[in-house]
Amino acid sequence: MFDKIAFRYDFLNRFLSAGIDQGWRKKTIQALADIHPLRILDVATGTADMPVMMMKRLRPEKITGIDISEGMLALGRKKIKRLELGRQIELRKGDAETMEFPDHSFDAVTVAFGVRNFQHLEKGLREMNRVLRPGGRIAILECTKPDNSLLLPLYKFYLRSIAPGIGKIVSGSGDAYQYLNASVLAFPQGSVFLDILEKNGFREARMRRLSLGISTLYTATK
Repeated sequence: MFDKIAFRYDFLNRFLSAGIDQGWRKKTIQALADIHPLRILDVATGTADMPVMMMKRLRPEKITGIDISEGMLALGRKKIKRLELGRQIELRKGDAETMEFPDHSFDAVTVAFGVRNFQHLEKGLREMNRVLRPGGRIAILECTKPDNSLLLPLYKFYLRSIAPGIGKIVSGSGDAYQYLNASVLAFPQGSVFLDILEKNGFREARMRRLSLGISTLYTATK
């Protein structure tokens, strides 16, 4: 599915969020600034938006991005080559639930709009915990349902009807954006997700609601 929409993925992210997804990503990156990570893993990296932004803002020694979609990675590699960041950023095809990295390999792990795609959420979280060094931090950015009772029906209508329609016109795949609707509504969010993080090896789990709750930033420490 992601291979199919890869060529329009970045454009649709900007368009469907009216560009505010970039601000969410910046806040996610800023949540790591105080630990000064040198080695960062970006899970479900897609077209490498997060690694490129992190390299500019955090200046780590190395960022590794993994994704199961070769179509997304191919576009990410072109982006990295164009920006001459090939020495600092490496993209690999990989599954977040069975990573090939040794224990304690990274100072920080990020996931932007990816954890809701894990087939087995807790297995993926435990695997990210395994490759994170003790004291390292995870930062997860994810779409969520707003708390506002007036906004929620409009938000659901947008996800159910508007986004798939635009997605079909621009990318040729309405199904992928129907999936977006279903996955956002089904994903455990808020305090429920904080409890899942604590259950799977993290502590100091916190959340920050963004843009009236349509996105949430979760952070936790190993």
